[in-house]
Amino acid sequence: MDIRPILSTLRRHKTAAALIVLEIALTCAIVCNALFLIGQRIEKINQPSGIAETELMEIRLRGVGKQVNVEARTREDLAALRSVPGVKSAVTINQLPFRRNSWNSSLSRVPDQERPTLSASQYFAREGTLDTLGLKLVAGSDFQPGEYREYSEVVADETADSKGSSVILTRSAAEKLYPGGDALGKTVYSGRMPLRVTGVVEALARPGNVEGDTHHSMLLPIRMSYDMGFYLIRVTDPARRDEVLKAAVAALERVDSSRMVGAKLTYEQVRHKTFANDRAMVGLLITVCVALLVVTALGIVGLASFWVQQRTKQIGIRRALGATRSQILRYFQTENFLLATVGIVLGMLMAYTINLWLMNNYELPRMPISYLPIGAVLLWLLGQVAVFGPARRAAAVPPAVATRSA
Repeated sequence: MDIRPILSTLRRHKTAAALIVLEIALTCAIVCNALFLIGQRIEKINQPSGIAETELMEIRLRGVGKQVNVEARTREDLAALRSVPGVKSAVTINQLPFRRNSWNSSLSRVPDQERPTLSASQYFAREGTLDTLGLKLVAGSDFQPGEYREYSEVVADETADSKGSSVILTRSAAEKLYPGGDALGKTVYSGRMPLRVTGVVEALARPGNVEGDTHHSMLLPIRMSYDMGFYLIRVTDPARRDEVLKAAVAALERVDSSRMVGAKLTYEQVRHKTFANDRAMVGLLITVCVALLVVTALGIVGLASFWVQQRTKQIGIRRALGATRSQILRYFQTENFLLATVGIVLGMLMAYTINLWLMNNYELPRMPISYLPIGAVLLWLLGQVAVFGPARRAAAVPPAVATRSA
């Protein structure tokens, strides 16, 4: 189709054409960045934890009850929990992936390194922790029985830093410490404390709403008592979690009923609560995108309808000279495509500028270039759908009616 008549017509309607181009440009810029932010949030929400999420539950107790020796009481509690039908394993632990509170430590390849190689989350593990969490060892082995120590002993031992400990790293932490090498058997340092790497697990996400390196974690062979951590239970059948959770609480109350149950949750509930704000943000951004697209579509429809009304005589003359309905339809669709293209090009430049501003002020990553063609195609399709109704009405104008309207 010859676009010169279209360009000639648009030059006579510069203000209206400029407004619709600006509207499309703003929509393109905002939608591209919004889609990028939605993608970032969804990726964050769906990031793997590395643990057997559907099989895990936690119980937190408050108070030491009638037992002065909390470590002995912890062992009694664990024996009671492991005897509950449906419980596969049970341990105490200090934290879980994505929970708000976290224990962290820097790791270096040499003592007192000026700038630590990485920051890793510290998981304190007692016997059976790897099996309870469902972690997959990809190198080395689990801790040996003689390597475990009570948390209270470690805190009271003034020589703990010099004695050091064994450690199990996640794959990402091991690769960060020894890129392209093998961390197994190596000694890394937390400050001046030597940690000998005895195993590497596939993945274990960090607690907290962590950005970036979410799987830099380590496990230390330290037994936590329940008053410093909490009980983590793995069930044999996820469908029976609620039933097993009630039975587990009852078992703990039989051991010592003077303690209070602070929390009893499945891990899925923990994760759902952690990312509640991110899901709300995704919903808000989707709403903004839909609203902008609707407003833009209405603007295109309004402008096209106005132009159809203004050009009734011109349309009638063209029909009388032999123009078909499909040619009239293509005329308005081409006109809209040209306006949308100009708006999209301008919008892409604005989208890039907005992304630079977000990077500088909110430390967001650079938007991948792939989001720009996604936004462009979306707006091209939106423009064609929006203009189709007015264009059909224009194509339906009979030549005789148009002529009489002169």
